[in-house]
Amino acid sequence: MAPLNPYFLNGSSSEQRLIQDLINEQLRMYGQDIVYIPRKFIGEKTIIKENIVSKFDDSFRLEAYITNFEGFGGSGDILSKFGVRTTDEIVLVISKERYEDFISPFLVGDSEIKIALRPQEGDLIYFPLDNTLFEIKYVEGKRPFYQLNNLYVYELRCEVFEYEDEIIDTSIEEVDKSVQDFGNMITIKMVDAQSAVTADASIDLATSLNGAVSPYSVQFIRLINDGSGYQSTPSVTISSPVGGGVTATAVAIMTSRPSRSSLSVERILITNPGIGYTVPPTVTIRSSSGSGAIATAGIASGVLGPIIINQNGVGYSTVPTVSISTSPNGIGASVFATLNSSGAVSQIRYINAGSGYTSAPTITISPPTGVSTGNYRFNEMVRGVSTGTSAYVKDWDFDTKILKVSIVNGNFALGETIVGMGTTSGGSNSAYKVLSIQTYDLYDTYSENKDLEDEAIQILDFSEKNPFGNF
Repeated sequence: MAPLNPYFLNGSSSEQRLIQDLINEQLRMYGQDIVYIPRKFIGEKTIIKENIVSKFDDSFRLEAYITNFEGFGGSGDILSKFGVRTTDEIVLVISKERYEDFISPFLVGDSEIKIALRPQEGDLIYFPLDNTLFEIKYVEGKRPFYQLNNLYVYELRCEVFEYEDEIIDTSIEEVDKSVQDFGNMITIKMVDAQSAVTADASIDLATSLNGAVSPYSVQFIRLINDGSGYQSTPSVTISSPVGGGVTATAVAIMTSRPSRSSLSVERILITNPGIGYTVPPTVTIRSSSGSGAIATAGIASGVLGPIIINQNGVGYSTVPTVSISTSPNGIGASVFATLNSSGAVSQIRYINAGSGYTSAPTITISPPTGVSTGNYRFNEMVRGVSTGTSAYVKDWDFDTKILKVSIVNGNFALGETIVGMGTTSGGSNSAYKVLSIQTYDLYDTYSENKDLEDEAIQILDFSEKNPFGNF
């Protein structure tokens, strides 16, 4: 014999259906519109199953009843050693049936979703009435407790979402913008027409170095044998003038050969032609690893002196063209320029220091033609060409050429080009060079507690003594 009275219906399907319909109708009448945003796991450590990066790119509009009637719960705004934290809490009630019918079917089968059949702790709720994102901290699924032998609602206990490095791209403008200026961001200023600066240099005759008896200087260095087995750049020394003067200097430029694992000397460039030579000097190439490189030098009069860089320039992505006016009585000089990692001209060295010059020539450096195209897209992944560093775009201002990124995997370098992932990957074909990098978050009022620290210094002056006593 059954323990319950068989003549009474204790939770029939029709009764349960009526209760669920009444609850759904009440939620529509007395509830508020919310946006339910499920958390997706796109990076996870395999040992302790720690989530590395979360993504929120789906959104579902739903009705929810707010159980708070005197305002938000929680402790409000707290001044902590980590800055100001907002701990507002809210409790929402949603229909179990509505979730299972209109949200779960879109999540089942998604490998990035951990639990699809019920609301999950860690999912987000966007509350339009307060323009606030909340994170679900606990899901209560048994309140009221088995009324007519069934469960009808989920109670979601939520706290204000503290953004870190999550990817939020719901395509709902107000949701995405609510976190646009929060989190750990790096601000990067890109090179544009206003910030690019043309390099400038000056040059004089080698005779200006000192009053040497002989007017001859090193005009060129010819490589006879490139050598082999070098693991690093060898040193190059040039013998001094016999009768006194200034000793010439030069550097080796290395290259790798397809059939060799080591380096060879590709060319030798003159950094200072010197003055006072009467015979061609001896060129010595020394290294602790490779050997065999041999070079000879030629001398001439009317040779140019060292090139002085007055302005290194800003925004170069390719080596600029450096031209020197020709000599009226001899051979025109030719040079080779190099860039540093910041996109500035670092050195200008002679391939041939010329001959027959009677006055200082004009040296001209072409302006930067840095990469500067396109518009980065919100939440697209971008990559630094030189360092391989990747990040996600939080904001891009085309007018100011300021890029804000988060979830940075590595360190961007000054002068390198940051490119989008391309339209085939849902990104852009943008490419700009880095002018400056600001890691201090200018957009968070209490970032790194700097404002709090500045105010504290006005109250407690530790420069004189410790106000709390001495140990």
